[in-house]
Amino acid sequence: MTSQPPSNQRPQIQPCRYKTGKTLGAGSYSVVKECVHIDTGRYYAAKVINKRLMAGREHMVRNEIAVLKRVSMGHQNILTLVDYFETMNNLYLVTDLALGGELFDRICRKGSYYESDAADLIRATLSAVAYLHDHGIVHRDLKPENLLFRTPEDNADLLIADFGLSRIMDEEQFHVLTTTCGTPGYMAPEIFKKTGHGKPVDIWAIGVITYFLLCGYTPFDRESNLEEMQAILVADYSFTPLEYWRGVSVTAREFIKRCLTIDPRARMTAHEALQHPWINPPTDPMDPSSPMRMGSGEDLLPVVKKNFNARRTLHKAIDTVRAINKLREGGGLMMEGAMSVDPKPEHVNGSNVVDDSGRQQPDGATSGHPGDEDHMEIDSRGNARGQTEEQIREQERRVKEMVTGLWQSNSNRR
Repeated sequence: MTSQPPSNQRPQIQPCRYKTGKTLGAGSYSVVKECVHIDTGRYYAAKVINKRLMAGREHMVRNEIAVLKRVSMGHQNILTLVDYFETMNNLYLVTDLALGGELFDRICRKGSYYESDAADLIRATLSAVAYLHDHGIVHRDLKPENLLFRTPEDNADLLIADFGLSRIMDEEQFHVLTTTCGTPGYMAPEIFKKTGHGKPVDIWAIGVITYFLLCGYTPFDRESNLEEMQAILVADYSFTPLEYWRGVSVTAREFIKRCLTIDPRARMTAHEALQHPWINPPTDPMDPSSPMRMGSGEDLLPVVKKNFNARRTLHKAIDTVRAINKLREGGGLMMEGAMSVDPKPEHVNGSNVVDDSGRQQPDGATSGHPGDEDHMEIDSRGNARGQTEEQIREQERRVKEMVTGLWQSNSNRR
């Protein structure tokens, strides 16, 4: 590990000591790449942050570094910050390389999956959350995508990752954070209300994750973000359809209810959640009288995978309908514009043609607007992109039929 400056200083500019490899993920202003240390040959993950794209938001990076420095190496279920530095163009955060994949992907690859497996996963996550809270940190973006396995082995550690939205809070602070942030389906009511929030938002997210791990869909899943937010504000959820929850114990459902309590002050703390009978059963889990065995003990994997795939297909269908509707609404305007706007003049520069964007075209080539792949010709027979009204209506009809069928099979979840 390289020497690191005090937390109130910016990372020092220094030659890069790592070689980057394949891309592991990407965000709006950063990309995560596999990297290897030139001297040691050890592999890590490097979050490469573009300085130009982050201009004016450098405090976000400094905050993430401060959070990771406070908790790194302190808990086996928290991703470790190995190094951080900057070059002329980028900022680098080097962390452990989690090769085991995301939480739900691992579950779907298993041959079987039981309620006790879900409890083990939540126990590990809660242990890390308790450690964060004890060190004055609220994560604010807990979700399955941010829970990674260290290695592909069956007994690999589950790691909490992505501390970009995390904040350091003083012990006496409770209602201090007011920024709306996170992933909508996992956000607590107080975040939407903007009345101030703190560590309890992580417990709400734990409740959503637990629900998801036991059935394959989230409790507040709705057709739009607005409807989802309205459901979250009043905790409008249920353990239905019953056929999907028949194999889940009453103790597990009670644990979820204690997490999804609207009043953050009445919500369990991380340490209280760790002592809940579902997480810490008072008797041998194999004993039929144990709370862990109050369910049927059946394999949950078929139901979880079925529901997850159905919801994913449903949302893709809904997105397609929305895209078609926008296309229809904008088609008339596009047609009007194509008929009324005069072609833009082209400026000749030697043997090349330069369009209004300043790009040079080879002699004889036409300007890229309109006519390139981003500005396709409008068919005079239809709305846009060569589609007739009849073609667009047929596409919309087919997608709506698919959506209707999916909703009918899932209607009891609402």
